[in-house]
Amino acid sequence: MQRREFLVGAGAGALFGAAVAARPAEASDAKVADLSTWAAVRDQFALSHEHIHMAMLLFASHPKPVRDAIEQHRRGFDANPVLYLHENMERCETGTRASVAAYVGGAPEEIALTGNTTTGLAMLYGGLPLGKGQEIVTTTHDHYVTHESLRLRALHTGAAVRKVALYATPEHASEDEIVGNFVKAIGPRTRAVAVTWVHSSTGVKLPIRKMSDALVAVNKRRGADDRVLLCVDGVHAFGVEQETVSELGCDFLVAGCHKWIFGPRGTGMVWGRADAWKGNAGIIPCFEWGALTAWMHGQPPDALPPGPRTSPGGFQSYDHRWALPEAFRFHARIGRARVTARIHALATRCKDGLAKLPKVKLRTPRAEALSAGLVCFEVDGLSPEDVVKRLLARKIVASDTPYAPSYARLTPSLLNTPEEVDRTVAEIAAL
Repeated sequence: MQRREFLVGAGAGALFGAAVAARPAEASDAKVADLSTWAAVRDQFALSHEHIHMAMLLFASHPKPVRDAIEQHRRGFDANPVLYLHENMERCETGTRASVAAYVGGAPEEIALTGNTTTGLAMLYGGLPLGKGQEIVTTTHDHYVTHESLRLRALHTGAAVRKVALYATPEHASEDEIVGNFVKAIGPRTRAVAVTWVHSSTGVKLPIRKMSDALVAVNKRRGADDRVLLCVDGVHAFGVEQETVSELGCDFLVAGCHKWIFGPRGTGMVWGRADAWKGNAGIIPCFEWGALTAWMHGQPPDALPPGPRTSPGGFQSYDHRWALPEAFRFHARIGRARVTARIHALATRCKDGLAKLPKVKLRTPRAEALSAGLVCFEVDGLSPEDVVKRLLARKIVASDTPYAPSYARLTPSLLNTPEEVDRTVAEIAAL
């Protein structure tokens, strides 16, 4: 049985031409905008110039190629939803998964497509295979979503979860301190360690490669079902840092695509090393055709590759998901090394400016090796909420960290200028 017959029945064949006509056209090279300057990159966004946007770590504005792709798919669905889905699902799902794989440096069959980081983390930790007595270790610096995913896992299965600190003071953290505490936290029962590449609480960037290297010696003494898996929430490095998963050396990388990557809102991914996926059956039924075929024969979808098998099923916002490759193409056209250099330069400029203010305490490390695009700080006599409110009154959009303790936070991105960073620092000085 073909997908067409399964979804709409043989009688739909007469409308085949309408579905083909609704397929989105590929953009020609002649229509590709010049992205050689940062002003030209900014011009690709319909972003308001009324404010200085220093909190775009939360939710992205879409560049023109992404907006156009979303609109093309939306028109196709509105004109003929069933046939458009039916004629484009396999091609577009495959293309989207391949675009994610190419960006992270993995294989398409290792990629699970999700709607956001939260779904990806819940899916990963909910389905992570644990033997009797094995535990998951996480850190005190991790986000609510990691902690809550692990709490729910423990609640439903009795799995042991333990939290450790990787550094005492964020602005004085060092790679040796982080790696040393990481290794010290691994016990004989530890099966996985859940960490975050760039902490949204402090702006600290973990040395993931060095942490991965430290696990090599640990895992040499363990069997395949006992090796420690390094699971990384990478959302605030995804679209900022340029390392691929092979360069990181981790076992899993989870990220939403609607933050620094400027992808369609409601998109995300989980990459897992092929051998690390073993035993993870997923927790939400997938919508792969092979899974349906297996089900019709009374079998589980175990023969499917791990990424597609664990991708949460149900009908998705396909007009957004299928536009995701355009976000990766946009970054590739700018140049990944250029993206990293620009964000780091703006963040360094911001940190250097704040560090000169006598009533400001910078909480993010100054070193680029230990920070990325997040800059956390405190202002004497003002709560983080007060700082954010007063900056907003000056037309600057900032954020405060949803942690205890909480800090004010700035996140310069590709859409900011050095002048905007300087003005923001000057306004903070005036507070």
